[in-house]
Amino acid sequence: MSQDDSRPMMSRRSVLRITGAATVAAGLGTAAVGAAASPATAAPAFAHPGMLHTQADFDRMAAKVKAGTGLWKQGYAKLAANPRGLSTWKPNPLATVIRGADGDNVTTLAFDIHAAYQNALRWKITGDTAHADAARDILNAWSAKLTTLDGSADRFIAAGIHGYQFANAAEIMRGYDGFDLARFKKMMLDVFYSASSSFLAKHNGAYDSNYWSSWDLLSTACVLAVGILCDDQTKVDEAVTYFKSGKGMGSVKNAIPFIHPGGLGQLVEVGRDQGHALLSVGLLGTICEMAWNQGIDLYGYDDNRVLKGVEYAAKWNLGKDVPFTSWTWHKGAPGSWEGWETFTEASESGRGGVRPIWESLYNHYVNRRGLDAPYVSAMAAKVRPEGGGGDYGTGGGLDHLGFGTLAFTRDKSIVSAKTPTPSASTSDTASSPDTGAATDTGAATVDASPGTGASTPTADASGGTQPQGGRGDDLAATGTGGIAAAAATGVLAIAGGFIALRRRGTRGGS
Repeated sequence: MSQDDSRPMMSRRSVLRITGAATVAAGLGTAAVGAAASPATAAPAFAHPGMLHTQADFDRMAAKVKAGTGLWKQGYAKLAANPRGLSTWKPNPLATVIRGADGDNVTTLAFDIHAAYQNALRWKITGDTAHADAARDILNAWSAKLTTLDGSADRFIAAGIHGYQFANAAEIMRGYDGFDLARFKKMMLDVFYSASSSFLAKHNGAYDSNYWSSWDLLSTACVLAVGILCDDQTKVDEAVTYFKSGKGMGSVKNAIPFIHPGGLGQLVEVGRDQGHALLSVGLLGTICEMAWNQGIDLYGYDDNRVLKGVEYAAKWNLGKDVPFTSWTWHKGAPGSWEGWETFTEASESGRGGVRPIWESLYNHYVNRRGLDAPYVSAMAAKVRPEGGGGDYGTGGGLDHLGFGTLAFTRDKSIVSAKTPTPSASTSDTASSPDTGAATDTGAATVDASPGTGASTPTADASGGTQPQGGRGDDLAATGTGGIAAAAATGVLAIAGGFIALRRRGTRGGS
């Protein structure tokens, strides 16, 4: 599964570099005529649409569905059967969205986002403007009203997950008659990007290693998507830099810290539970596909590290054994409390779960790049045809936009690896969090990533969940034990599609 060593292609952004008088008007997404830009100083142009889908992708979907072709026909049938994709869907915008606290209402936002995305997708495939109007009206309704994300630490989850999803729906609709893209961008910057960027920088006042990889990955996905939507190179660089060398658990070398013989990369969330492991798999695919469509190859970064990690997660969730290197997690918040917990084996919790996350990974590595991905291939076949929002429940089932069989299935056509085009601020130097000591169990070859081998105290005996300072009691409580003690403080750790933090009296959310 080593990376193809064929000559890299010129990046998409290098090809699209602005060289004439026409430039993209920042914040408006419309062409403006001005003085001729110097090729030496012109900013790289962004490809639009250019997040999870390009115009070539839409053209392929439309042609294949019209022809009634195999997997595309099955994939579209899943989309057409989802009630959120009906053109009669009416938005229910809110000024304040709450997740993980009293008044939890985040599902209202989630359903409207999925409705906008599904209607936008149906419009691109069928040409039916009733779907486009529905998507536009949902996006406009929310940008006119939403000002605040609130709740427990889960507000950062809402910002990341729904931020990248909202941006993808808007990216499809940009340029459509009546869509207020400028106002939508402002909402994305003020409400979603600000929270996600802050989380990556500060981790809500906790140790950088306190939050599991999925928290960082969803925040990175949001930052990247908003950067593309807003034609903001600085934000794209911020996301790419964090993916490669961020200090938290979601930096790719910290999310996949150990490389085992046979090309399997130990995904840290597999040691925790499979709901979060599969969330991380889906987010890795989302980040890599959005970057790829802007000429940045994160799929292939560090000798296809993502491929090795998702193959590992797929193998375990197919019911097969995987090697495991023990590692110790450092959790807590400076000046408040800290603890250590050691993981010695892959978790059985949630093993074999189904999420619509495999087709993008399969089609990239196997059909686009011509690499071997036997376990990802098997998982894609198992889940196919993939559905989308609401087809897999209202918890983790809303984490992913889905419909990958329709959107990502492609005939095999091998292309060379693209060369990433980060700005000067993007660094390949890893800066790992204090994730604790790795113990070689004899079943693995440990990848000596910086920072992952530091000695730490033995895990606390209880493995307890404890309140963690920060903004009141809103830091994540993510230990495996001590639930009664945590509940007494109003903090509760709940397994599922997300790390969920609940105060007493809070009604359940996604």
